[in-house]
Amino acid sequence: MAKDTGSSEVEVGLGRGGRMSRQRKRDAVLRLLRGEDLETVSRALGVTAATLSGWREAFLVAGEASLSSRPTEGEALESARLKARLGEMLIERELLEAKIAALEANRPLALRRPRR
Repeated sequence: MAKDTGSSEVEVGLGRGGRMSRQRKRDAVLRLLRGEDLETVSRALGVTAATLSGWREAFLVAGEASLSSRPTEGEALESARLKARLGEMLIERELLEAKIAALEANRPLALRRPRR
């Protein structure tokens, strides 16, 4: 559903089910950050000013978090999980090597009995 705001630009309201795509939300927030009036943008898009303000705040928080030089909590958790998995695999490899050595000590490949 397209709305004409009186200018040469045609604004697009909410999509099916009253949901907007991530790109359209981003564009709305960028309009606010460029100085457009909150009420004007909210009316043009058919969303409440509170909803639009929430999008702006979430956008700014995510942008600030991306500037951090420390890994995010999710990255730290994934790193810890991978390190734990690597440790498990190294222990498993050492156990398998010890098992192979024990089997070879009891039955050396070079001293097999010939088949008859």
